[in-house]
Amino acid sequence: MMKTVYLFLIASILLIDPGKISKINSAKAEAKKAYLSGDFKTAIQKYAYLIDSLGVTEDEVRANLASAYFQLNDTTHAQNTYQQLTQSANKRISSVANQQLGVMANNKEKLEEALNYFKQALKAAPENNEARYNYEVVKKKLEDKKKQDEKNKDKKDQDKKDDQKKDQKDQKKDQKEQDKKDQQKKDQEKKDQEKKDQEKKDQEKKDQKDKSKEEKDKEKKETEQQEKEDEQKKKDKQKQPPPSSEKLKEMNMSEEKAKMILEAMKNQEVQYLQQNKRKATKPKDKGKPDW
Repeated sequence: MMKTVYLFLIASILLIDPGKISKINSAKAEAKKAYLSGDFKTAIQKYAYLIDSLGVTEDEVRANLASAYFQLNDTTHAQNTYQQLTQSANKRISSVANQQLGVMANNKEKLEEALNYFKQALKAAPENNEARYNYEVVKKKLEDKKKQDEKNKDKKDQDKKDDQKKDQKDQKKDQKEQDKKDQQKKDQEKKDQEKKDQEKKDQEKKDQKDKSKEEKDKEKKETEQQEKEDEQKKKDKQKQPPPSSEKLKEMNMSEEKAKMILEAMKNQEVQYLQQNKRKATKPKDKGKPDW
């Protein structure tokens, strides 16, 4: 059995191109030198050359490449490369990969995600003290954040209540002012109406007074006219001849005698009228006597 394994190793060594091994070792040395000197761009180029061109599949090389990306702040490539190493058979490399992913998540304030990565890093390698420290820091940070969120929530709720109270107070104030304005408007309308009513009463009173004065003037005029008429009648009466009885008294004549005289005068007047009529309607007949 041991002889078989030994023969397999010899065969594997014989199959490896000595020139390729030299290139790999040379590229590794150059990549390490560049990384340690802070020349991360060159280090990335060398590690990428080892993986892509020389076919190196070692997790250590990929871990160094991811670290170079991280140092250059190329978080996208660093995250992708570390993600490939989280399931590495090398527990140390797996722990570092999870640890670095946790650091990047923490930098983005993805605290729960970061805490989970640090937890996975400790599971892979409990002796990873850096991962343990970061785990405790992020855990405390997350707890503080939750407390602050609760505090902010309480403050927000209180502010909301205060705002509601303020709004209610403002509404009451606005309503009070509106009620005051409405009352003032009603009072003004009442005053205006009272003024109109008073003006109407005053006008009616004035009209009544004017009417009364007019009636009085009319009555006065009528009275004056009546007095004038009475005065005129009195004057006319005075101008009329006295009654026949008074004349008779003045003439010392009785009424009976006056009637006889009056009757005789009437007869004479009738005869006179008849004579005049006869003279007016019939011409004198010369053949008949004139009587």
